Amino acid sequence: MSSMERRATLSLSSIYVLRMLGLFMILPVLSLFAESLEGATPLLIGLAISVYGLTQALLQIPFGLMSDHFERKKIIIIGLLLFIAGSVVAALSTTIYGVLIGRALQGSGAIAATIMAMVADLTQEVHRTKAMAMIGASIGISFGVAMTLGPIIAGFSGIQGIFWLTAVLSFLAIFVVLFVVPNPEHSKVHRDAELVPSQFSNVLKNKDLLRLDYGIFILHLVLTASFIIVPLLLRDAGLIAKDHWMVYLPVLITSMAVIIPFVIIAEKKRKMKVVFIGAVATVFIAHIGLYLFNSTLVTLIAGLWVFFCGFNLLEATLPSLVSKVAPGDLKGTAMGAYSSSQFMGAFIGGTTGGWVYGEWGAQYVFLFCAGAAATWLLVALFMNSPQYFANLLVSTEDIAQHNLDAFIADIISVKGVENATLQASEQVVYLKVDNTVLDKDKFQYVLGQWSGA
Repeated sequence: MSSMERRATLSLSSIYVLRMLGLFMILPVLSLFAESLEGATPLLIGLAISVYGLTQALLQIPFGLMSDHFERKKIIIIGLLLFIAGSVVAALSTTIYGVLIGRALQGSGAIAATIMAMVADLTQEVHRTKAMAMIGASIGISFGVAMTLGPIIAGFSGIQGIFWLTAVLSFLAIFVVLFVVPNPEHSKVHRDAELVPSQFSNVLKNKDLLRLDYGIFILHLVLTASFIIVPLLLRDAGLIAKDHWMVYLPVLITSMAVIIPFVIIAEKKRKMKVVFIGAVATVFIAHIGLYLFNSTLVTLIAGLWVFFCGFNLLEATLPSLVSKVAPGDLKGTAMGAYSSSQFMGAFIGGTTGGWVYGEWGAQYVFLFCAGAAATWLLVALFMNSPQYFANLLVSTEDIAQHNLDAFIADIISVKGVENATLQASEQVVYLKVDNTVLDKDKFQYVLGQWSGA
């Protein structure tokens, strides 16, 4: 990566982190503190936790498409200003309805797709996958930090303090956009990073991608539903709210350490399907355990640890599976559908979980989550084993139009290149390659031979 590419990737990752901190910090504490809000009911508390997912799911694609026609930085700033407005509304609210409106406004600042598009504008094709991976890692880190900080901040200043901090962090993100993120020389559609509406039907026809969309939907459904009641049960077991971080931090760190060997087995040993199904089964078992044994602090912590082992492993492998399954020129569209499914899962999980809690009690929320995980397990059992092909992009800017067919033929002849899709309008060839058998010397020779042809 060049210094400009590193600066672009790190600065855009920081915007993701600053924004996601605000969304995630509220997850482990809202149900604890919302009980004191006027009009609060279990259903409305669940809705307040999750309504951001609805506005995210509905607006992230329109925001991304708008950024193709207007300056991307302006769209990102508009999204951050909406996020700030929502944070202020929620911070000033004394009723559950005000918090609901604030959370919905927070979610309406749906800039994830725009940030990904800007990453693509600011990175070369050869480095784009690395840049996307760095942003993905930043999201995981922000989740862990938020789960730890949320209880600490709320313990001293209530949920209003979290919302005010969220607004400050978003102002900081605007500063980063204006003064740190480089300005791209030009913006264009990148099929590996952006949703293309005309290709959406092709994604919906792909059963393997739909299985993965259903998976991320269920994963965030059970996460959001569970955290309506987990903070309450920890409190009832004798742990005061500001000390909940003492559970979340070690659970998250140790569960992350445990999954590393399984990620290696899945990717390096090519046992992805077995590991994946095992992780889904782990989520199911965790919720059965929490349904049966949720009355003591020890059993709650044990159940949470088992859940996060499965959750973290699935969060790491699901995007990898989408990348493997989707054709190279459909990757951006596939990830757009995947992200929308994730946010919709959070919305349905929080809403349904709150309703179940209000009607039948806390333990039945865990039973609901176990049932949802069981349906995912059945779907996952019939998934096809993924092909272990990596995505590569090759620019054709230096190749004359009349030579493109011959260039594609030469690329396909290289051992390890499994598929090549030309997008002439973008001057890019999307490749699927098997890195374990790729003839790298011949590949580089072919690229060098055609450079400037």
